[in-house]
Amino acid sequence: MSDVQNRIPATSVDDLYAEAGHWHINTGEETIHAKRMPGKWRSIKWWANSFWLVFFLGPYLRWDDRQAVLFDIPSRQFHIFGATLLPQDFWMLALLLLFFAILLAVVTAVAGRVWCGFFCFQTIWTDIYTWIEEKLEGSPQKRRKLEKAPWDLKKIKVKSLKHFLWLIIAVITGISFTAWFTDAFVLWGELLSLQLGMVSVTFIGMFILGTYILAGFMREQTCFWLCPYARIQGVMIDKTTVLPTYDYVRGEPRGRVKKGQREEDRATGDCIDCNQCVAVCPTGVDIRNGQQEGCITCALCLDACDSVMDKVGRPRGLIRYESQEGLDTGHSIPILKRPRVWVYGFILLASLSGIIYGLSTLDSIQLKVLHDRQPLFVMQSDGSIQNKYRLKMLNKLKDPVEVTITASGPAGLILVGAEKTVTLKPGTVSGRDVFVRVPRSNLVGESQSIIFYIEGAGDSNQILKSKRESVFIGPR
Repeated sequence: MSDVQNRIPATSVDDLYAEAGHWHINTGEETIHAKRMPGKWRSIKWWANSFWLVFFLGPYLRWDDRQAVLFDIPSRQFHIFGATLLPQDFWMLALLLLFFAILLAVVTAVAGRVWCGFFCFQTIWTDIYTWIEEKLEGSPQKRRKLEKAPWDLKKIKVKSLKHFLWLIIAVITGISFTAWFTDAFVLWGELLSLQLGMVSVTFIGMFILGTYILAGFMREQTCFWLCPYARIQGVMIDKTTVLPTYDYVRGEPRGRVKKGQREEDRATGDCIDCNQCVAVCPTGVDIRNGQQEGCITCALCLDACDSVMDKVGRPRGLIRYESQEGLDTGHSIPILKRPRVWVYGFILLASLSGIIYGLSTLDSIQLKVLHDRQPLFVMQSDGSIQNKYRLKMLNKLKDPVEVTITASGPAGLILVGAEKTVTLKPGTVSGRDVFVRVPRSNLVGESQSIIFYIEGAGDSNQILKSKRESVFIGPR
């Protein structure tokens, strides 16, 4: 039995240390020039990468007469299509962040670092940068040779063009990020007229520098040493997680294919030790040495191995998506039978339900009612009971709104202080003190329900309404 078969699966602390001893982590002593090979998983990776087109094109989508999605931090307003979120609504943002955090956790528990391999901006930007590098400098062998070659006119020309294209992508990235926080067309106008504000210049500069250095030079080192998710993903993975896995039982012992050798005379496993799985890995790990920190589950090694298996006439799947449980026992635990998935799913459902509820109850104008507690009530000379309320009215629109205040509750209710309309300024809270008087004979208890309403007209004479329930308090 081979060394790999003796080591995997690890059954003791000594086994784990032995397995870790076979891992290789490039700590920056060399530049990894990964080989590019076509295949199913490479195509899926490109389609997943296209998700980030939203990042570049999203700021230019318009809704009515403004940017469809705009995070206006100076005005403390988030515009998301027809909805406007103010600081009072940021609890929904917290639920949204919780939703994506748990979604990331459940995906990792089920299928490993899918985010890292297919959606992470660092992985994608690095992939694009290395694609440009390959188009200009050639295959991995040619790139290594060019690195060692002395500087001449040809090398300077190729390197200068590469870094120029890298900087163009970094500049577009910085502008696109900033455009989510200010009107995109205004941003371009200020940029072209050299009137850009210091805040915008700072953010664009930071992203230019960050993109250029992280994707162009640090590459996989960012995942190893800077990304916190790369550190914590290990606790989210167990033996039932489906990952790119080398079938050591089928593959070992490794051996070269001899020309003219009959299948029945072969004394080696299916792995021909061609190292193509290592050559295509963007982080330079050898998947045959077991799961390790450097593996971002991009599945490019699956394409490489399958192509080699096709050439030597052996079945595909020597490296495949499989769990350690499935590799050891021959069958994997179904996703729905894993308790952790149910727990994650419940949290996802709860957070998503909260977001849907918040958006469905989101009004263009909102009302909040505070009952004055000092004193709780006042008895008038005519015997009626008076309560004082502080109304806080929020206008989420971009234009002022004139609203009227009304109330309903106990019979004979009289509303004082709301005879005139109130002008609600855009994006701010307006306050108004009102008094409610009710004949004592009409009170049927120490406290009764009372409802306040505000109503106004928005754009195109759209009727805007909001209501809030409070309590009217009287003597025992």
